[in-house]
Amino acid sequence: MDLEDYLKNAGVWFRFYDKPETVHTADASQATGIELNRITKNLVCRTSDGRFALLVVPGDKKVNLQSAAQVLGARNVQLLGFDEAESVSGYPPGGTPSVHHRVPLQIVVDKQLLTGETFFCGGGARNRLLELRTAEVLRLTNALTGFISQ
Repeated sequence: MDLEDYLKNAGVWFRFYDKPETVHTADASQATGIELNRITKNLVCRTSDGRFALLVVPGDKKVNLQSAAQVLGARNVQLLGFDEAESVSGYPPGGTPSVHHRVPLQIVVDKQLLTGETFFCGGGARNRLLELRTAEVLRLTNALTGFISQ
């Protein structure tokens, strides 16, 4: 099932935005005019005990891997390279959404994102963004939350 079908079947509000192809949030922000802190970095990682997770942080922040490990109850976490991240999530870096992945991922959403009603994430491809309601992402994914950026 593709991303749009998944969202429709889940009955959630969503909106796609076409944009020039980008990988980095700063480039997506510049191309769309959307504030950088509202576009998320969705980073696929592996915990020290072998679990896969997706770290969702504001685009104007850097992920704090030590804090993410604590939220996940792991000794440490390691970000995956682009190829491995794509094989796990099913999406290219720069297009990874916060929901609906090839492999089940534990989602960790940075608490700084909880202040907004919506945020923007990868839309399944590098040439589109997806706007989702924050509360619906948390509900759909059973996400953990924590301060995982700096």
